[in-house]
Formats: sequence, structure tokens, C-alpha cells
Amino acid sequence: MFDATVAADVSGLPVTLVHACQRDGRGGSPTAVVDESALGGLRGLGSLSDEQRRTVPGLTGASHAVFVSVGADVSLRFFTATGELPGCGHGTVAALTFLAARAGRSDYRATLRTRGGSFSGRVTRAHGEYEAAFEPGPVTLREPAPGELQPVLDALGIPADAVAPGGRIATLGRPRLLLPVTTPTALAALAPDFDRLRAACDRLGLLGCYVHCETGAPGASGTSGASGTSGASGASGAAEIRFAARMFAPSIGVPEDVANANSTACLAAHLAREGRLVGAGGAGGRIGVDMGDSLGTPSTITATATAVGGAATLGRRVRL
Repeated sequence: MFDATVAADVSGLPVTLVHACQRDGRGGSPTAVVDESALGGLRGLGSLSDEQRRTVPGLTGASHAVFVSVGADVSLRFFTATGELPGCGHGTVAALTFLAARAGRSDYRATLRTRGGSFSGRVTRAHGEYEAAFEPGPVTLREPAPGELQPVLDALGIPADAVAPGGRIATLGRPRLLLPVTTPTALAALAPDFDRLRAACDRLGLLGCYVHCETGAPGASGTSGASGTSGASGASGAAEIRFAARMFAPSIGVPEDVANANSTACLAAHLAREGRLVGAGGAGGRIGVDMGDSLGTPSTITATATAVGGAATLGRRVRL
């Protein structure tokens, strides 16, 4: 719940909006980035409370905020309006882009530390465009147990004949359901009952549901998405499988996510274990996933078996 008193406590807080995981320079998930290591002399805001951090997404019109502290390595904390997350993929892309821009480098690397662990990230810049990628770490996968799938399907309102085989519970920080559907039409038609979906996910301990469909073709923009993403793009000419996806996560206050990189990393890990991410000559392949079209904000995430990322641009800098 929004608290005006807490919001007033962060008045004057500098925030940079980064559009993470864009498609052809458009769209992307607007993500609030706060450099906490620079707040020491600013109106006593050197140490924000978690309650204050939770207000930042709503005050900036973003679904997520990432709080950056720079020391020997880079510490990241992620918040939605409902609380802290152990990880956030597009938030990591946003933080890396922010740090690279501040450093003024065309090739920026950092060790990142989150509640979920430490990993490496990299950003390259060419022709004014940033491409960020990171290694999200190991993904655990299992088949849904009896009784886990149906409550989510009921809340999604999806016909049984539109569900494809191969659903998985994937955990990267938190568990989520990866649900394949048969056609892009079935994906686009989804209109979940968010109250029921939140209740089902809360009961099952799920972050949300990542519904996806293989398209085998470039996205609506007519391009192959973020195929140049450093670290996530693989070798030149690597095979790419195209998907469309929608991520529903009302349990964390995000009915539908514009872009979800960690769930895309989970999908890539699943496909790799199924032997599908193999490029020419045995090289590792990649996936390109288009999201956000249902929200009018096109986004694309690219992932291999070990890295995920996307294109990003810096947006406006504001003071709350």
C-alpha cells in the first residue's frame, strides 16, 4: 500500500530511469536505478529503509527499482512495491547500463553481488547503444507436481488444448512456472484473473507464470532482436530460436511484466538440458524472446545456456 508519509521521506532522491531489454531502440522495461553509494550527503538519505525503497517504483512509474552500492564489487538490491526480490534480470541489465554510462566506457565489466549470489556482468556500447549481459547462475528445473498446474491454468483461463507439453517449475532465486502454449494466438488471447492467479501462486510458492510460445521467426519488428548482446549472443552465426512470452507475477505486485530476463534465462537452461541449444558446428545456440507487445512496450531478451541480456538506453534523471 502506498504511504504518502514514507514517500515524503524520499523527497529529493535522485533516480535514473533505464529502459532495459529494448527492441530496435524502442520500448523496454522502464526500471528505476538509485545509486545508494552517492547518497551520503543528500538530505540525510545515506541509508534508505526497505519501506522507502518500496515506494520508488510507484513514484517513478516503474514496476521495479534497483539500488546500487559500489565498493570492491557492485551490490544490487531489487524492489517492487510489495517488497524485496532476491534477483531481477532486467533490473540487472538496467544497473549495468547505468554503471557503464557513469564510467564512460565502451566495454565495462563488473562483479555483481545480490541476495542470490555473486556473478559477472558486462556492457558494450557501440553507436550510442548499450548491450548488457550477465551470468545468472544455476537454474533448477523440475516437472510440476500433481495439483500444481491446474490452479494456475484455471486462473489464466487457458483452454486445455492450448497448453503444450513441457511445462517446468524453474528456480533462479525464486521458483516460477514455465508454461508453453501451442500458438502465438493463444498467448495473445490470455486474460488472467489476477486475484485467482495471485492466490494460486502464493499457495504454491511461485513468483509467477512465464507463458511462452515458439515462433521460429523474428519478432514483430522484423529483426532478430538483441542478437548482438555481449555475452548472451554467442558466436557469430550461432543458431537462434525465437519465442514470444508473457510473464504474469501479481504476487509481487506486477500483474504483467514488460520484460523478464531471469525467466528467459530459465527457459534457455531448460532448452539446453533438452539438447535444443546447439548451433552450427556444435557451438552453443541462443534464444531471442519478444515480450511486452500486449502492453504496447516491445521488449526483447536474448539468452544462451549461461548468459542473458538485452539492449538498453538511459532515460530521464529525476528527483522525487
